[in-house]
Amino acid sequence: MLGTVIHGPRDVRAQDLPEPSVLTPNDAVIRVVAACVCGSDLWPYRGTTPTRAPHGIGHELVGVVEELGGDVTSAKVGDFVIVPFSFGCGECQACLAGYPSACDRVTFYGGQDRDGLPVLGAQSARVRIPFAQSTLVPVPVPLDELEAKGLVPSLLTLSDVMSTGHHAAVSANVGPDTTVVVVGDGAVGLCGVIAAKRLGASRIVIMSRHEDRAALARELGATDVVAERGADGVAAVRELLGGLADCALECVGTDVSMEQALGVVRGGGSVGFVGVPNGGAELPIRQIFGRNLHVGGGMAPARAYIEELLADVLSGAIEPGRVFDLTLPLAEVAEAYAAMDERRATKVLLRP
Repeated sequence: MLGTVIHGPRDVRAQDLPEPSVLTPNDAVIRVVAACVCGSDLWPYRGTTPTRAPHGIGHELVGVVEELGGDVTSAKVGDFVIVPFSFGCGECQACLAGYPSACDRVTFYGGQDRDGLPVLGAQSARVRIPFAQSTLVPVPVPLDELEAKGLVPSLLTLSDVMSTGHHAAVSANVGPDTTVVVVGDGAVGLCGVIAAKRLGASRIVIMSRHEDRAALARELGATDVVAERGADGVAAVRELLGGLADCALECVGTDVSMEQALGVVRGGGSVGFVGVPNGGAELPIRQIFGRNLHVGGGMAPARAYIEELLADVLSGAIEPGRVFDLTLPLAEVAEAYAAMDERRATKVLLRP
């Protein structure tokens, strides 16, 4: 079985791996229909996050249930399912409060789960899913119909980037008639634009220096584009909006992006941050205190959002699958990473 393994900086390989199997009564084995490369996968690819030993990589997938443990009743064999990027037990305080990504037993793709059992990366032909009862989200439409309508890419985004962009908007208190600045024009930022529009924002400014991404952002709902950064970026936002924004979505994860997000919101405004922290991002408490800024966010509880967003994907109200601009076979996963690393692609979809 083909699966992706990262061995070190810029060394990602599609190689033969053992077939997964059900190991506990709460497991599922999923045949992957589509997976993808995430911007956060580039941190270990570039060596920013060290790879201490080769391991599976990837955390976004949709697929078909092939095998189920005896305790799993939330899906059945043959179902097409969305699988969020983190697995929650469904029973702890965090899960019951709607934050499965903060689960006491949260488990991720690659390496081992909390029981010491192997979990492959999502960029594989098949994957064992722990905590399947509380994790799997069946889609109530046959796969052949979804493929015919071209909905699989959009459904795949619900496993992470669309849910994460939505979390940024929710955390930033985006609502009807609010003004929003999106910091970051990658897949999460573009999905943040979709989320802000969906929640009723009146003006949506995306900070982008890439013509192709800025053009797509406008098609997805952005009303304005700002290419400037730092103080010049803040000034450009002031000129566009006649003041600063009510809300900002931080979708990158660096100190520079956090500083930009905090700088473009008015006093009493809100920042929702979802960029995986890399590059020394810290919160300046004095600035936040002095300007009464509201800062929230973190790792998106994707499982808590999927059903809500699924309805809009199936109806055609949102099309987050448009963030994919390159599709490759799983065997060419090394090229998928290189294309995103070199900004030749915004987000790459993989087909096993």
